[in-house]
Amino acid sequence: MRERIQFYWKRIREGRLKEMISQTIWIYAYVRKYWLSILIYTGIGLVGTGTSLVTSFLSKDLVDIVTQHRASELVKTFVMYVVFTMVNIVLSQLLDYISAMICIRVDNEIKADIFEKMLLTRLEPLMSYHTGDLLTRWSSDASNISNGVLNWVPNLVINFSKFLSALAVVLYYDPLFALLAIAGMPVSLIMSKTLLSRMQSRNKESAALSARMMGFNQETFSNIQTIKAFDLIPLYVRTLRQYQKDFWNLKKKYEKLGIVISVFMSFVGLAVSYSCYGLGVYRVWTGAISYGTMTLFLSMSGTLTGTLNSLISMVPSAIGITTSAGRLIDILGMPREDYSEHDYVEKFYRRNQDVGLCLTIRNMSYAYYNGNQIFENTEFSARPHEIVALVGPSGEGKTTLLRIILALLEPQEGCLEICAEGRENDKVKYSPSIRQLFSYVPQGNTMFSGTIAENMRNVKPEASDEEIMECLKVACAWEFIEKLPDGINSRIGERGGGFSEGQAQRLSIARALMKKSPILLMDEATSALDVETERRILKNIMKDEYPRTCIVTTHRPSVLTICGKVYAIRDRQCHVLGREQIEEMINA
Repeated sequence: MRERIQFYWKRIREGRLKEMISQTIWIYAYVRKYWLSILIYTGIGLVGTGTSLVTSFLSKDLVDIVTQHRASELVKTFVMYVVFTMVNIVLSQLLDYISAMICIRVDNEIKADIFEKMLLTRLEPLMSYHTGDLLTRWSSDASNISNGVLNWVPNLVINFSKFLSALAVVLYYDPLFALLAIAGMPVSLIMSKTLLSRMQSRNKESAALSARMMGFNQETFSNIQTIKAFDLIPLYVRTLRQYQKDFWNLKKKYEKLGIVISVFMSFVGLAVSYSCYGLGVYRVWTGAISYGTMTLFLSMSGTLTGTLNSLISMVPSAIGITTSAGRLIDILGMPREDYSEHDYVEKFYRRNQDVGLCLTIRNMSYAYYNGNQIFENTEFSARPHEIVALVGPSGEGKTTLLRIILALLEPQEGCLEICAEGRENDKVKYSPSIRQLFSYVPQGNTMFSGTIAENMRNVKPEASDEEIMECLKVACAWEFIEKLPDGINSRIGERGGGFSEGQAQRLSIARALMKKSPILLMDEATSALDVETERRILKNIMKDEYPRTCIVTTHRPSVLTICGKVYAIRDRQCHVLGREQIEEMINA
């Protein structure tokens, strides 16, 4: 016992108790808005406890009436017994309904809030988590909390009231019977300690393994084309079976312990029940109690044992819920993006949309969280009505620079500014709020599942069909869209399914143009197009009168002749290339 006390004292000093309290407070921040429903749930549970107690007394009276042949009281008592039994059934179903509604509402509330906060979390720390782990935390952990939230205060109050009321009844009639009924309590407590000491580690192992399996499944289905192309299907099937085997072994290890404890507790319960039954028979035999009172004792004995086990089971349940809460808090504790300047940036754009915007980077240095230095004291600038190209070998930082420009990554040093063309003093503070000034065409196939029109209207919900067709024409996409039976209402599969890579790129460019932002970023957005189509698209983009600033990354020197400025990224710097250097790249 001393060692057990020292163990729990050590955990408290390590901060586990404080951690669980903070996690509980976090959970009830979501639950408190449903306090009235929870109060009603608790109230109905307490009423149910009372009606169950009355039903037990009526059962006792009914047995005594039958054995003592008191026919005049039989019908009345039987009717009352049936009525209270039906009331218990209704209250039980009502509790289940309220519980389900509360769980669904809490689950929706937590998931919606966490979904939004995950999207608002800064990109770089979020990238340290596998997407499978994020999905597991968002889905499984949130559901674990919502499903178990009523196992705390409401059910604690309900079960504790059941236990006390049953104990009071038994003590009133026969203290010795009460001692026998709770004789299994010390054994239950000891067994629960054994189970408790292993519960937290089991939850963490299980959650970690589930996250790895979720990540594996997500990556598999996202990259099924690559898996098929490399003939990796047998490897991936073996990997899945290994994950399943690991999960089975983990489950088996803890189920064995659960079975042993469950069997042992069942034997203890049987011993207590038979002892209570034997004492009841003896008291009836000696005439100390009636048959009805013995029935009441046995009923109360079952209630005591059942509620005690329910109370004890709340401890591992609480650990499971707080473990899930801790995993979510880890994600939500990461630094958030600041959108507080959103309204100011919007007003800034409105008063300067006629002249266009300039982007300037001065003395910028950036390194990834693993220490990989990408830029050091870098200078860069771009102005309206010109295409600025970024060239350089793969891995030198072209995409990273675009992410910095989009405020997805935050440089450790330097100054980034956006100001109005010819109005250098009218500028905005660089923050995630400036993203409303950008349109972005990332690398790869980034179209969403749905129709072409739905993809276009994602960035401009009020866009007319004519506006959509005009953007498709500028992006040289209308030439194949108009041949489709459903035109702009043709469906796009996941990751651009149903269209070639080049067609999907042109659709992505059209979507970016639909937003009609003052700054357009294109990251290898024309890599799947032929040179002629690429040049045509870029000329279409820049020939309109809209004062757009366009920044592109490319591996193709052939399009550099239509660019107003070309930066070569090398040695952690952005170097402006002269005409001779550009000609050398084109002719190389």
